[in-house]
Amino acid sequence: MIKVAVIGAGSVGFTRGVVRDLLSVREFRDNLEINFTDISQRNLSMVYQLVKRDMAANSVKSTLRATLNRREALRNARYVLCFVRVGGLEAFQLDVDIPLKYGVDQCVGDTLCAGGIMYAQRSIPVLLDFCRDIREVAAPDCLFLSHVNPMAMNTWACNQYGQGVRVIGLCHGVEGGHRIIADALGLPVNEVDIICAGINHQTWYIQIRHKGRDLTRELLPALERHPVYRRTEKVRIDMLRRFGYFSTESNGHLSEYVPWYRKRLREIRRWIDTSSWINGETGGYLRVCLEGRNWFETDFPRWLKDAPWKYGPEHRGTEHTSYIIEALETGRRYRGHFNVVNHGCIPNLPPDAIVEVPGYVDGNGLSIPRVGPLPHGCAAVCNASISVQRLAVEAAVHGDDTLLRQAMMMDPLTGAVCNPPEIWQLTDEMLVAQARWLPQYRRAIAAARARLRRGPRLPTRQGFRGAARLRVRTPAELAREADRARARVLAADKAEMDRKQHRRA
Repeated sequence: MIKVAVIGAGSVGFTRGVVRDLLSVREFRDNLEINFTDISQRNLSMVYQLVKRDMAANSVKSTLRATLNRREALRNARYVLCFVRVGGLEAFQLDVDIPLKYGVDQCVGDTLCAGGIMYAQRSIPVLLDFCRDIREVAAPDCLFLSHVNPMAMNTWACNQYGQGVRVIGLCHGVEGGHRIIADALGLPVNEVDIICAGINHQTWYIQIRHKGRDLTRELLPALERHPVYRRTEKVRIDMLRRFGYFSTESNGHLSEYVPWYRKRLREIRRWIDTSSWINGETGGYLRVCLEGRNWFETDFPRWLKDAPWKYGPEHRGTEHTSYIIEALETGRRYRGHFNVVNHGCIPNLPPDAIVEVPGYVDGNGLSIPRVGPLPHGCAAVCNASISVQRLAVEAAVHGDDTLLRQAMMMDPLTGAVCNPPEIWQLTDEMLVAQARWLPQYRRAIAAARARLRRGPRLPTRQGFRGAARLRVRTPAELAREADRARARVLAADKAEMDRKQHRRA
């Protein structure tokens, strides 16, 4: 039996999907021991019920257990998967709302910018605790596969301070951009070969080929004339126009990593599209996360009544995790893009930074080829972010609020919007508001609280909603919309049936 532990298993989307993916591998159907652990008994129980029912419906003999005891879940595990969000949505809301008072308008706020920096301060100490437990109770040479943002900062801290635990960071951003590229070029995605390299969420498609022909320079005109992408991907297209290469991350995400597209509130709507949160909506990811949590908690009984998920190759997703484990255990080769320590793979990025680069996995392990230097402009964009990441990692590990403030100052968007006194006060506010998740900052938080109490405070925009913030919908509204969506699907199906019958007649 191969033991797989899942930390943060209460994350229903990731957890249920990764179990389906693993148990769609024929060698794993009857040979996995899967252990779920979480800090929420309620969430853990709901996800366990759903997955247990899926497994029974697919007649697999692999076992599933759930426990609040993390070390017990990790004991003798060969693979540890991590889906945690430290501080939950309550802390995430602070990551978005407090910077917004200072004019820092984030779409997501979980990778860089003020929100991503604070997310790292909460996450890194917890992930290092996981590394300690893995080292002490998991199987020798256990592999830690982390899906936790901010991906680069977290993976950097675990590799540098995790005392030898093998850690790989995994993200699906490269695959998402790959599909957009293929669609824009009018080609099947499996025929478009890419080389993508950089840092997580700022990875660059430095080569695009189709049947041996280089199409890298054909992407810009294809996107500019595309009826959808020219409207929804304005930031990515502009970056491609000015730097020569397409970037992995969504329009909204990319816009908050650089200083140019969200620094003037009156100009933000020029660069975004609100048809989907991912295209740049203010606090968009927070909104859909809140809606998803409320919907899941309210609608859970209906989930149990829905048909169980089916397992099999045709139902398998594209997340890297199951393919990595399959390759290591069966010897089948898998090519993906992974977040690993640079070690000279990209020589014009720092050797200790975490880079996202192509890699190969088989029975011999993970192999990372040398990519070579990035184009100078692309490397410059990445290096600006790496400077922030380095400061934020050291701040989180050592509880050093001076480094934390410097990370905030060096952040491209925060630095473009705020002056140094504003950044100091912003950092004080975030430390105090998130004190329960930041034990390493105990002394700094006491000093920040005293400063805020003593005053005077710089003025902020209380209640400010940013350039493009939408309201969080209630479960009842989501239910009505779901019913309408189902009705539209049924109507479309009926119309299609009518057309087929008309053709037969």
